[in-house]
Amino acid sequence: MEKLPLETLTLYAELMEQLMALETHRSIGRVSGCFTTKTVKSETYYYYQYSDPGGVLRQAYIGKKTPALERVVERFLTERETFKEDMAQIQRLCAQLRLGGVLITDTASARVLKAFAESGIFHLNGVLVGTHAFTVLGNLLGVRWKNSAAKTHDIDIASGSRMSVAIPHIQADLPRTLERLEMGFLPVPQLDPKNPSTSFKVRGKALRVDILTPEVSSTDRGPVFISAFKVAAQPLRFLDYLIESPEKGAVVNGGGVLVNVPTPARYAFHKLIVSGERGVVMHDKIEKDLLQAAQVFSALADERPGDLLLAWDEIKRRGPSWVKQAYIGLSAMAKRHEAEHGMLIEVLPELGETGKK
Repeated sequence: MEKLPLETLTLYAELMEQLMALETHRSIGRVSGCFTTKTVKSETYYYYQYSDPGGVLRQAYIGKKTPALERVVERFLTERETFKEDMAQIQRLCAQLRLGGVLITDTASARVLKAFAESGIFHLNGVLVGTHAFTVLGNLLGVRWKNSAAKTHDIDIASGSRMSVAIPHIQADLPRTLERLEMGFLPVPQLDPKNPSTSFKVRGKALRVDILTPEVSSTDRGPVFISAFKVAAQPLRFLDYLIESPEKGAVVNGGGVLVNVPTPARYAFHKLIVSGERGVVMHDKIEKDLLQAAQVFSALADERPGDLLLAWDEIKRRGPSWVKQAYIGLSAMAKRHEAEHGMLIEVLPELGETGKK
């Protein structure tokens, strides 16, 4: 793990500001396509011209030319130019960040995440979890992770089965979003054919999307339908802790994508917890869990020790079973990553004392 230069951190902060400003001021200029006119019997009519997912050019009737509609078209043209300028600046920033050594998301995954962002998934409390979130967290913390800890082709999106904010009648159709990308995503069948799919995969490639949700009851672990996303999700234990109170982060590729990610401290403790849940046949995943946890703990112990205190307090609040599961992971991490374990104990001495009992 190495720290990124101050100049690179400044560029990343600027990218975040640009992306958040775009999200705050969404405008008509962001809509793809253009206005066109037709004249019929001396009357002028406006149509909106666009390409469908198959590349076929289509036109939608808007209405007869009027002063009010003219103002809409004028606004569209003005804001389209502003949007182009904003996007060009974001692309320049991302190019500079690549040279500055930030962690880059692969092109195919970034394309999927951009489509998810534009569909509104992250506005509806969707959270990017898993290794793609780990990549974003590295850039947020100003560090480069070891390559072996940041490689993946799986895109994991998590959400509660109920939206925590009242946004009536708004949905982000995740299956439709994947279909419109025309990348070849297909639903992955469940072992029980009666259950809906919670994953989508590109045949012959490693690219995969998994939809997750916190487990509510240990007796019912079947897929749960997320109405806001029009898709089923796989319930998982301990996931509620991970996705509670997420923060914003930027995926960096040729452009930038604003996403929700877990707080770094919760991400690290969650990795400890789930590492102990995996069976011995999942050795590689256990090693990756512990490596990611160790690296995040190391970065936070230096720069944001208070975050570790708050995240641990929340685990204790959730009860003895949570604490026990965290200690199982902590013990395993101590054997593999002694230095990072020591840094964590310096911030939270009680972890070392309790571990001896």
